[in-house]
Amino acid sequence: MDFQSDNFKRILFDEETIQNRVKEIGKQITEEYKDDPPVVVGVIKGALFFFSDLTRQIDLPIDLDMIGFGNIPDTTKNTGIVRITKDIDIDITGRRVIIVEDVIRTGLTTAYLISNLENKKPKDISVATMLFNPSRQLIPVPVKYYGFEISDGWLIGYGMDVHEKGRNIPYIAELKNKP
Repeated sequence: MDFQSDNFKRILFDEETIQNRVKEIGKQITEEYKDDPPVVVGVIKGALFFFSDLTRQIDLPIDLDMIGFGNIPDTTKNTGIVRITKDIDIDITGRRVIIVEDVIRTGLTTAYLISNLENKKPKDISVATMLFNPSRQLIPVPVKYYGFEISDGWLIGYGMDVHEKGRNIPYIAELKNKP
C-alpha cells in the first residue's frame, strides 16, 4: 500500500496541533512530578515519536527506558496477553513510572504491561497516550494523560503504522479503507 494523501480519508491531527498538545502534557507532567521525577517507559514501536517528543518537554531529571512486546497469534486480540520482547533495564523499585503509549483502545495490552511492571514494585504507575478511545475500553487502565480522544477508524502516522509503513508521517491521518 502506498501512503499518499489520496489514501487518507482525512487528517485528524496536524503536526502543529500534535506538538502543541505534547507541550501541554509535558508541562503538566513537569508540574505534577517536580518533587519525585519519574521513570518514563516508552512502548516500542508505536510510541516512539510521542515518547521522544514528550520526554523533551518534561523539564525534570527523568530516567528513560523502553519496553517491547509481541502478539501471541490467535490470543492477543481477545485476551491482551502478549510476550515481552524487550524488558526495561532500569530498576523501578519504589519509583514513579509513566508508561507512554501511542493509542489505547481496549486497554488489554496496556493492562498486561502494567501488571508486568507492577511485579517490579514501583511506587506507582500511570499512563500517557497520544490517542485514547474510551468507548472501546474493556479493562480500565490508569490513563492520566492523553493527547486526543478518538473514535474507531484506521489511523496512520506519528508512530502508528500499517504493515510497518507510515510511522514516520508527522501527522495523524485516518485511512479511507481498512488495510
